[in-house]
Amino acid sequence: MLSPLAGKVIPLSEVDDPTFASGSLGEGVAIIPTGSKVVAPSDAKVKAIFPTGHAVALHTNEGLDVLIHVGLDTYKLEGRHFKVHASVGDEVKKGDVLIEFDREAISSEGYDVTAPILICNAVEFSSIKGNVGDTVSELEKLITARER
Repeated sequence: MLSPLAGKVIPLSEVDDPTFASGSLGEGVAIIPTGSKVVAPSDAKVKAIFPTGHAVALHTNEGLDVLIHVGLDTYKLEGRHFKVHASVGDEVKKGDVLIEFDREAISSEGYDVTAPILICNAVEFSSIKGNVGDTVSELEKLITARER
């Protein structure tokens, strides 16, 4: 899977949120963003997008159920600093902008902008491996999912 955001890739275990760090929502990585948008990592269907703009769930044409969550506790911003560009049911193409966000404004309000990227149906794959430690650009290789 390609990266939906630009930034530094860290292990989920380093995310300052026990729900994400434990992997209970899915396997994957987190990105400390350097950019200001979330793009579709591949051709996919939008399964959920929060009106607050802080998260989007996709089902990719490759069969991955992906949750992209911008920041920690950012739902509390009630949509401030986020602009949503997609709707539930949309068929999106790789590279389509899904969400734009103002990273500096989110940080200045005291929120961690770390973005967990989860494969929610990881149990359907034999392994999920992220490029931890890398700095990625949008649409650079991020996660390798091996089929069973």
